[in-house]
Amino acid sequence: MGQVAAFDDAAAFVLSSVVVVSLPSGPLEPVEESWSSALAVVAHPDDLEYGTAAAVARWTGQGKRIAYCLATSGEAGIDAIEPERCGPLREAEERAGAALVGVDTVEFLHHPDGMLEYGLDLRRDIARAVRRHRPDIVITGNHHDTWGPGAQNQADHIALGRSVIDGVRDAANRWVFRELLDEGLPPWRVTRVLVAGSPLATHGVDVTDTFDRGVASLSAHGEYLRGLGQDVMSDPREFLESLARPVGTRMSTRYAVSFEVISL
Repeated sequence: MGQVAAFDDAAAFVLSSVVVVSLPSGPLEPVEESWSSALAVVAHPDDLEYGTAAAVARWTGQGKRIAYCLATSGEAGIDAIEPERCGPLREAEERAGAALVGVDTVEFLHHPDGMLEYGLDLRRDIARAVRRHRPDIVITGNHHDTWGPGAQNQADHIALGRSVIDGVRDAANRWVFRELLDEGLPPWRVTRVLVAGSPLATHGVDVTDTFDRGVASLSAHGEYLRGLGQDVMSDPREFLESLARPVGTRMSTRYAVSFEVISL
């Protein structure tokens, strides 16, 4: 196959790397880590691998149980590969990358890539996942309109992140999506959502010891990375270092990942 183009997350993450020096630069508080289980809900394969996977590796190394739930299969993410072939390919890459950071449960909701809509269907699916997995916390990606000054976020990320916050609330309310009770899924309350890559981050996680595993997890997305050609994102180590070093400086460590902590 000749050179292909991959684009569902590329522009947003490239912009995030460009503006990282414009984001708040004060110290970050360490993320509280007394919890034992988490559900990570994002829009696309590779969303977690662009930074968060190194934190996941740290947490699974502590014995924490983490499951992944992806709203789409990323089937619209590689221009030269039609969605019918691309979706299964990217699902396989996601599972491979997850395994490298200690995650063996990876689920896909099969909403349409590039066309995620905030609404009841997505909120219900997220509430259902929360009730099934019963996590202590939920992890998601940046839902804000921008990554920072002059760097617009991508539509799927915004719709997904907003739906996660509301779907987590819905999971705790027995009178919302009452059909979930009929499925044998009682309410489940999550008190914190960790938002990775947020321009409003106040907390961080030292990933110096697990940074290489994060790089390996992203490298598992080989077809997607090849589709980027000579893009700045196509070198996993170089790109992840460009994100993790400035955050590490804010935590007085070599590499770190930042989070906005939302209390519910």
